[in-house]
Amino acid sequence: MQKFINKLIALIERYHPFNVKYFKFFLTITMFLLLSLVLFLGWLSIGKIKEIVTEDFNQQQLMLARHAASQIENSLEILKRELMLLSLSPSIQYSEKVALKNRMNIAFSSVKYEGVMEIKFIENQTRRVYKIREGTKCFIDKPSRSDLDFLIQAFSEKNKGEIIFTEVTQCMEDPKKLIMQMISPVWQTSIDESHPVATGKFSGALVFTVDVNYLVSKVARKIRSGKTGYAWVIDNKGMFLYHEEESFIGQNAFIARKGKKPTISFAKINEIQREKMLKGQEGTSWYISGWHRGIEGEIKKLIAYSPITLKNNPQIIWSIAVVAPISEVEGAIHSIYVQQLILQVLIIMIILFGGLFINFILVTWSNILEKEVAKKTEELKKSEGKYRSLVENAEDIIFTIDNEGKICSVNRHGIIFFNKNEDEILNKEVSEIFSPDGLILKININRIFQTGESRQITHRVTLNNREFWFNTNLRALRDENGNIYSVLGIARDITDRKKMEEQSYYTEKLASLGTLAAGVAHEINNPLAIILGFTDMLLEKTPVDSQEYDILKTIEKQSTNAKRIVENLLSFVRHKEQKEQLVNINECIETVLDVMNNTLVINNIEAKKDLQEHLPFTKGNPGELQQVLFNIINNAVYVMRGGGLLTISTKYDGEWIEVRISDTGHGIAKEHRQRIFDPFFTTKEVGKGTGLGLWVSYNIVKKHNGIITFITKTKEEATETGTTFIIKLPPARE
Repeated sequence: MQKFINKLIALIERYHPFNVKYFKFFLTITMFLLLSLVLFLGWLSIGKIKEIVTEDFNQQQLMLARHAASQIENSLEILKRELMLLSLSPSIQYSEKVALKNRMNIAFSSVKYEGVMEIKFIENQTRRVYKIREGTKCFIDKPSRSDLDFLIQAFSEKNKGEIIFTEVTQCMEDPKKLIMQMISPVWQTSIDESHPVATGKFSGALVFTVDVNYLVSKVARKIRSGKTGYAWVIDNKGMFLYHEEESFIGQNAFIARKGKKPTISFAKINEIQREKMLKGQEGTSWYISGWHRGIEGEIKKLIAYSPITLKNNPQIIWSIAVVAPISEVEGAIHSIYVQQLILQVLIIMIILFGGLFINFILVTWSNILEKEVAKKTEELKKSEGKYRSLVENAEDIIFTIDNEGKICSVNRHGIIFFNKNEDEILNKEVSEIFSPDGLILKININRIFQTGESRQITHRVTLNNREFWFNTNLRALRDENGNIYSVLGIARDITDRKKMEEQSYYTEKLASLGTLAAGVAHEINNPLAIILGFTDMLLEKTPVDSQEYDILKTIEKQSTNAKRIVENLLSFVRHKEQKEQLVNINECIETVLDVMNNTLVINNIEAKKDLQEHLPFTKGNPGELQQVLFNIINNAVYVMRGGGLLTISTKYDGEWIEVRISDTGHGIAKEHRQRIFDPFFTTKEVGKGTGLGLWVSYNIVKKHNGIITFITKTKEEATETGTTFIIKLPPARE
């Protein structure tokens, strides 16, 4: 290994441009610092590892405690079930002597393996006690004082249908044994052939005397935590029900330990028992003990405890604890620490040798990299010149604006278009150069500086009394920190396309309104001419002061009104010069509704208006805005054939003039919503729609710097269906 290092250093001395002696010194110091750092981190991590392993071991003990508690609770549930079943037996309830004894014998043979020492039935009426124990058959005895107490408890109405648990006490016959009684009230509620009708009378009390030592120890003595850990159980008064130290069983846990080792403080375990275990809580902790399986002295133990609940009596809560000395986990922790230390040393050696090798590679290739960088720099300059040429020769106006709204740069096409010197454009307000809609451009630029979101707008530029239309894309330019320092604008001349769009507006207008006008002229004008003609003839033959003359004049007046409506319709269809002016949107709505009034009446459609008074003017072409209203209302009429409600409202919210047109039709299907503004898309039958109405309306609103959106609900989405088109137009700034 040393020979390899010497050769490596020699190669570095040959190719490396600086003094290798200093490099050796630096490398030695670095290796020493890295080793020190790794050892320090290892020392810190061992504490964390110990904590993690200890907690993991305690969690395993907690799982053992939970499982053991569950087993003991299951044994108690079995006894409760057997006791309840026995109390429901008719032979017990009605004191059928022979059947009662047989039933008790059968029951005892079943429950004695769960720790039941004795079963007795205390008869209420005769005060006789039927008993059965291990090795005897059922016999009759006199009641003891405790039997009478059991009978009184069972007779209590609140205990009817319940299992009563007594406190754990020492057995009179064998003081080493701990017992408790499970009492079930017996009422005459069952029926059989001899007793077809239940009397409901109190019959007596059925008692199981349970060997608590056996019940608990059959679970606890099998528990082993680690190599030497064990379990112990206390009742709700802190008395040991089971312990590896048999002398502790039946003693108070707070006193027994101190009696064996008075020199050791048991404050920690006493606090755990008093504040946690006796209150029915579960958890993990540690405490100091004075012995463990024959080894004496101060021993730190890990403990996990879980409650054993006697569900019918929540005041009686036992607790089982699983304990093991902390030495059970220290061996594993030491082994992990040694492995970690070896691994860290290996990693340091690998890093050091890898660093030397990488340094050699870097030095060897440094000259090649410098040449490569120089080559790429030259290519970058050529690429930059190429893209600069593309920008300068583009037929779009490409410019940048700062956060004050001043133009920072502009390409050659922009200079040629504005017919100005570059100095006359740079550092000028964008609203001044791109007039008359430069203010709209500036507002959108300010929003980009605020939000960072790209925008696309259509606006006008007036130059030498000639109007041009531009579609401008605005995008934020960011520095290396992500901050916006400028906005890039690419403006494309769409004047010719705008003219074509205008032509398509009028084509659609003639296509939609022409059909309606022709129908009205054909269906109404001819009958009106006949009506007016015959009315004139009748007027000539009727005395002026007669009632018939007044009726004829009324007919003439109403026919003339109908003729006027037809003339308004034809006037609406006629193409007018496209010239912007101040437009009252409420008047446009009234005009369109006058034209379409007959159509609404014929289709049984009610028109409801909610027009805000003193609405600001908007700037635009009234004919085009009427075209938008007509197209949307016409579509609403189509979807409400047979009747409906057409609601038109206007309001001004301080920023936009808003028009809402709502129908009660069937709504727009989800699959059509993304396409309704596409040209030639229609859901109408063949011959009833061109698919250009909403496309034309969208472009007219966009031309007026407005917004058109819609809200729709179908029967699958709501109980009330319909569509609302929302048109937002900017108020005139004059």
